[in-house]
Amino acid sequence: MRLTTKGRYAVTAMLDLALHEGKGPISLADISERQGISLSYLEQLFAKLRRNELVHSVRGPGGGYQLKRERGEINVAEVIDAVNESVDATGCRSTGNCQSGEVCLTHHLWCDLSDQIHGFLSDISLADLVLRNDVQEVAERQGQRSRTQPEQLIASSVASAS
Repeated sequence: MRLTTKGRYAVTAMLDLALHEGKGPISLADISERQGISLSYLEQLFAKLRRNELVHSVRGPGGGYQLKRERGEINVAEVIDAVNESVDATGCRSTGNCQSGEVCLTHHLWCDLSDQIHGFLSDISLADLVLRNDVQEVAERQGQRSRTQPEQLIASSVASAS
């Protein structure tokens, strides 16, 4: 099964937005720092997410991105689809040219599996993920790490100045 980095990062970034909903617009720099995704890559992803009306941008100081719909109304499959990705279990990327340009014996089996996975991901909303204890624990750890990093920079600057 193949889910590319693009699809994984898009879901991760959207979940980050959902976790921080209600705190105003979230900057891509904040998502980048928390999730370890390059800022330029996030900009590309968010252009697609915006075109597919999953997020909207707020310009100006304190600007950033917000979910365009309620987090319970956005499912994981929709996010993956928005960045032009698919969950594909076939070896031929669903083209049907698996075996010397023709369909192989198991092509339809893997297509059915891909459809099942897409259906499964369609049943999981961002709100469902936000409620998970494991997601909450990771988000808390990431929040603590991003709050302590500026303090560590200040402490190291003060130590080197003395």
